[in-house]
Amino acid sequence: MNDYYTDLGVSRDASIEDIKRAYRKKARTLHPDVNPGADAETEFKRVSQAYDVLSDEAKRAAYDRGQDPYGGASGGFGQGFSFSDIMDAFFGGTAAGARGPRSRVQRGHDALVRLDVDLRTAVFGGEETLTLDTAIRCTTCSGAGAQPGSGTRTCAVCSGRGEVQQVQRSFLGQVMTSRPCQACRGYGDVIEHPCFDCSGEGRVRTRRDLTLKVPGGVDTGTRIQLGGESEVGPFGGEPGDLYVEIAVAADETFHRRGDDLHCSVEVPMTAAALGATIPLTTLDGEQEVDVPEGTQPGETVRLAGLGVTHLRSQGRGDLVVHLDVRVPTRLTEEQRELLTRLAQDRGETRPEGRMTAGGHARKGKLWDALRGR
Repeated sequence: MNDYYTDLGVSRDASIEDIKRAYRKKARTLHPDVNPGADAETEFKRVSQAYDVLSDEAKRAAYDRGQDPYGGASGGFGQGFSFSDIMDAFFGGTAAGARGPRSRVQRGHDALVRLDVDLRTAVFGGEETLTLDTAIRCTTCSGAGAQPGSGTRTCAVCSGRGEVQQVQRSFLGQVMTSRPCQACRGYGDVIEHPCFDCSGEGRVRTRRDLTLKVPGGVDTGTRIQLGGESEVGPFGGEPGDLYVEIAVAADETFHRRGDDLHCSVEVPMTAAALGATIPLTTLDGEQEVDVPEGTQPGETVRLAGLGVTHLRSQGRGDLVVHLDVRVPTRLTEEQRELLTRLAQDRGETRPEGRMTAGGHARKGKLWDALRGR
């Protein structure tokens, strides 16, 4: 049996990347177009055969167990059989040509990536650039997997059927089963001269940028599907879909609750008592907030249409402004005298505390709103 590891010059625990690199290095010096010698052509075939076996997990595992798909070592493939083999035998799974060779062309896998956006983008939408590590069609072989000017040959083991039959003994008697051909991986043909650039896969890894239009109204966990923007499949197969999961970064000023935005504004005690109009910087620019006369701590003012864009409908949510009335902690003598006179005038020099319902509840609602509950 051939020693494929020695032919490629790699160790028995070599990774698939090590095997690919070793094959490229040897193939570039042994290819008939570069080295016309007869010995070089023979060695090139040995190296290509070694790569074909060691680059495939199933073939390599079988080879490591002493089974050579080219050498035909004793034991064959799949000496054991399972109950599924018997079921296949009795229910049509073993007829010659029932499955036939499978296509090398396969659809690419779907992919999921995460995109971090700020609150402004979540509210109004915008464009973001994604950098993707993905697979594209190999331009050298145009996705065929073979070197330019070469092609495939019919598999000598399965004669192009893509499967081989075996007769096994069971407690029910002799059972004939069909297995995918290990020599050609069930394709029915073999690539004699794999492409140097893609190692016979028809695609190469690369990094590319993609511009994504983020719609207004997205939230953390929202997924955007981009058809055909994931990796291409082997041998020029159509690309899979790309799913972008949105993660909205926390904002220092505004807190989202559904499609409403919440913020907290400090209001002087005098403004709360007398009423006032105060400026407020929002995501839509400068706005004016009317503070009603006699405003109590924790009360809110709602600015309609200044919240988050509705994702699947027209319009926007509201901006809810929580008024935080601030009591002064340091007073001048004149200010203290004025407040004392006000307390005397209102009969509040010796106030009596009163138990009220809902005070803690209002504060709890404010806290829940700010935390997005």
